[in-house]
Amino acid sequence: MKWVSFEADGAIRSGVVAEGRVFDLGDAPLAYWLERPEEVITSLRTRPSQPLDMKALRQPIIRPGKILGIGLNYRDHAEETGRQPPAVQTWFVKQSTAANRPYGTIDMPKVSDKLDYEAELVVVIGRHGRHVPKERALEIVAGFTCGNDVSVRDWQRATPTMNMGKGFDTHAPFGPWIVTPDELGPIADLGVRSFVNGELRQDGRAGDMIFGIAEQIAHLSTAFTLEPGDILFTGTPAGVGAAFDPPKFVRTGDVVRIEIDGIGEMVHTIVDEDGQVIIGKSGAT
Repeated sequence: MKWVSFEADGAIRSGVVAEGRVFDLGDAPLAYWLERPEEVITSLRTRPSQPLDMKALRQPIIRPGKILGIGLNYRDHAEETGRQPPAVQTWFVKQSTAANRPYGTIDMPKVSDKLDYEAELVVVIGRHGRHVPKERALEIVAGFTCGNDVSVRDWQRATPTMNMGKGFDTHAPFGPWIVTPDELGPIADLGVRSFVNGELRQDGRAGDMIFGIAEQIAHLSTAFTLEPGDILFTGTPAGVGAAFDPPKFVRTGDVVRIEIDGIGEMVHTIVDEDGQVIIGKSGAT
């Protein structure tokens, strides 16, 4: 099954993709339905549907409660940065306002030109979980999707937490849909790739993670509750722009494509941030 959020008649709807169509689940946030898959399955054929329009797709979880990312979780990526693979999981926060649709644009910040890409397999939590043992961790996973852990490298390196450099608006695109585990198959076999203007930059396998997904969930849930709709960026393989000599940061007008086997792809064009001053409600979602 593929879970989606999509735009229709000026509103955001939840849905399921099947046989080239989107079955409409209504205006309840998708996180609501992730806890109720059986209800969706039994009622799917009675729901209105329409042809799938990829351009109408939004990020599956419009405003995640948590967007968490793990650093240096591929050995080859740690090596290309000149650091030792971590002995302990290292997590950072990407702000909920960084959530971005799977097809569209990514902002080049006004304050930096050190903009980088990171292709990542993203885990979407589907059930509440606290103190979840590694052996049961996948029970709370709704599915998987593509992600780009967009990073502003000079801001990332300016402080130990990395949060500022990882949390700019538009810098957490994910999608195009959430693929359920039963449909995806073995996670270790999935290829994770990024392209910039058609040039292959990253080409890794999810099985090369230092800390696997079950380990990540067990570790995080030791400290706090994971909730339906929470998003976990699981790390990136070697080939990020900052690791080249000289660095290959993305520029305005570049097109970045993230591709993961069994899931699909995301495509974004880098555009200059408008820098608009906003004080009060912007109306953005």
